[in-house]
Amino acid sequence: MKSRIDDILVLRAGPEARAAIARQGVDADLFSSLLGASGGPKWLILAGLDRYLAGTFFHDRQQPLALLGTSIGTWRHAYYAQRDPVAALDRFLSAYLSQRYSAKPDVAELTREAERLLMALLGEHGAAEIVDNAVFRTHILAARCRGLVAADNRHALLGGLAIAAILNIVSRKSLALSFERATFGPAHGGDFRLAGLPGFAVPLTIENVVDALLATAAVPMVFAPRRGIAGAPAGTYRDGGITDYHFDLDIDAPPGLVLYPHFYGRITPGWFDKMLKWRKAGGALAARTLLVAPSPAFIASLPGKAIPDRRDFLHMDDAARERNWRAAVAASEQLGEAFSAWQEDRDPARWLQPL
Repeated sequence: MKSRIDDILVLRAGPEARAAIARQGVDADLFSSLLGASGGPKWLILAGLDRYLAGTFFHDRQQPLALLGTSIGTWRHAYYAQRDPVAALDRFLSAYLSQRYSAKPDVAELTREAERLLMALLGEHGAAEIVDNAVFRTHILAARCRGLVAADNRHALLGGLAIAAILNIVSRKSLALSFERATFGPAHGGDFRLAGLPGFAVPLTIENVVDALLATAAVPMVFAPRRGIAGAPAGTYRDGGITDYHFDLDIDAPPGLVLYPHFYGRITPGWFDKMLKWRKAGGALAARTLLVAPSPAFIASLPGKAIPDRRDFLHMDDAARERNWRAAVAASEQLGEAFSAWQEDRDPARWLQPL
């Protein structure tokens, strides 16, 4: 590479991850889990890295890899778990970049477009391939709502979200008053246990995989929630990022390292924690996690010196937004190239910063 690896990537590792990489190099079989964060259009900046990881790094994998994500994070995992992940990624990119809306789209219009994007991502056989994949074991996290946050009435929902946000300032555990985690995962047992909040597991099936993927992306006030999900307790299911925006790393995961491709070099545990700068992610899983993110210098090289964001719909016309997003996707190929160069480095541990 012409550029240094750390000009492109931030690589943060817990002590166990660092020791394993120093000992064995960057071996795909070191990793047993893959995390995916919420973030809407921010995912576009990871497209090039995902292309390398799904299409090359993990391409011939035989050992199970447990995938856990919320919202767009688990939609990204949906192409990892398909038979041809690169083709699924390209379908999703094409649909995502072509989004168009009326001047003032309502929840119904936004939800219809989300459904169109998901169908493009899944293609003809993707839903079945995800459910049946014994190597890439998909776990989709959604939030089952209680009380006011389960309401369709806009004012009631706003009130419920405001109460949850205020209580969350005191403690993340207060989210249990309004939300339960629902983990849709392999029918014969999931791979993750998440602490701190109540939750339950639902076998992921061909009958519920589409609803689960739509539920985890159902941002309140933006998309319609999902109800009547096959095999799941009755209720209102919304965005998994509400409870686990970037994840608190208080997670019990399979033995081995955790690979976490992320938009940022920092982790914000829940949706309501975005404004709480003191709220940091912790937990035992941090020790064996490798976080990979675009560097500040790389982000500064993008149009507007920023990665794609949902606010771009408000501040740009369609042509400008699509132009900027396509430029970001093209630039994201550098992340995959930098990861490949790091993998081949004689001393990959020297590039690691502490997590």
